Amino acid sequence: MAIQSFSEVELFTERESNVRSYCRSFPAVFSKANGHSLWDTHGKEYIDFFSGAGALNYGHNHPRLKQALLKYIEEDGITHSLDMYTEAKARFLERFSDIILDPRNMHYRIMFPGPTGTNSVESALKLARKITRRESVISFTNAFHGMTLGSLALSGNQFKRNGAGVPLPFTVHMPYDGYFGPGIDTIEYLERFLQDLGSGVSLPAAVIVETIQGEGGVNVASARWLRRVEQICRAYDILFIVDDVQVGCGRTGPFFSFEEYQINPDIICLSKSISGYGLPMALTLIKPELDQWEPGEHNGTFRGNNPAFVTAAQALSTFWEDKVLSQQTHRKGEYVKQVLHHLSTQYAQALPEVRGKGLIWGLAAESRDDLASRISMEAFKQGLIIETSGSESNVLKILPPLTITDQALEKGMDILLETARQVIESGS
Repeated sequence: MAIQSFSEVELFTERESNVRSYCRSFPAVFSKANGHSLWDTHGKEYIDFFSGAGALNYGHNHPRLKQALLKYIEEDGITHSLDMYTEAKARFLERFSDIILDPRNMHYRIMFPGPTGTNSVESALKLARKITRRESVISFTNAFHGMTLGSLALSGNQFKRNGAGVPLPFTVHMPYDGYFGPGIDTIEYLERFLQDLGSGVSLPAAVIVETIQGEGGVNVASARWLRRVEQICRAYDILFIVDDVQVGCGRTGPFFSFEEYQINPDIICLSKSISGYGLPMALTLIKPELDQWEPGEHNGTFRGNNPAFVTAAQALSTFWEDKVLSQQTHRKGEYVKQVLHHLSTQYAQALPEVRGKGLIWGLAAESRDDLASRISMEAFKQGLIIETSGSESNVLKILPPLTITDQALEKGMDILLETARQVIESGS
């Protein structure tokens, strides 16, 4: 149904809750999507540098995934199954083991905790506390792990934390890599708190970390820093959890964001692009010796989203049986990096910092006058969807589909360059 005129927006403003957010930044009614593009009800095309906040790493409606899904539905395949055994789940488990885990010599049990990233994080927290019989968890400044209470307690954003309406206990926030600027080793800070019996910090059940803080402003941890976090966990018998919800599934190049860092998490949280198609799905990967759940001790009605298992298995077969996608992601990422550094050099005061890896990049803007948000708004008018991140929404986040064509990537970057120049030079 084509919704006509301005009433298309009024319908949502009158009927939908005030909590809606992304639609305020991108005020259009979208009707179609394919690959790296979306179209609104008036036929205007937008290049997607948002990718469903990382849930669409392979773009919109990829043909091979779509055909697998349509075939499954047409043959009356199981849609909903809780945690019962199904052919679709078996196929996914086989593909994930054969293509992802076994070639990397990674030994994990696969848990289906519920349909979203925060479900994965909550299950990881519960299991860590059950195993260690400790209550607190260490997370890091500017972290974001989800909007349910346990995950929110780990997150750093004050605005989102305030929305809880209750205290968010049992979490200690430590400074992330680079939080105090160059030259200050935040690992020494963390270790000192654990060593000192007068620090007031109890031995935690777990440490949870994002290798790249996407929502926190595209802050990138170094390999050395991440390895030292793991070393501290081993020294103090603390479980080491990596939240790879946004930057896993190839976003940084390899399937897992930490593969190049030579770290070995006890628990891994995955969601967003694991289904490959934007369908709700999450995994919690658990080392076998830590899989100490009692049957039903953590469950949920929508753990068995079989259409997501179908598209996830097809995505693994399509993109991860060779290194082509990873290589293309690195190549495209280098192009984005060069363009952003050129822009940052040209406008060093307004756009002082470039951060990122693979195909997740952040362009930090000065916080005054909502510069990043104004650039995002102007880019949208020119046909580019790009969001902001960071505690002050002062970082433009470049998050295109990994499958974006070179031509579309260049066009999107050209729009970003031009709108950034217009906004900065006009002062408007």
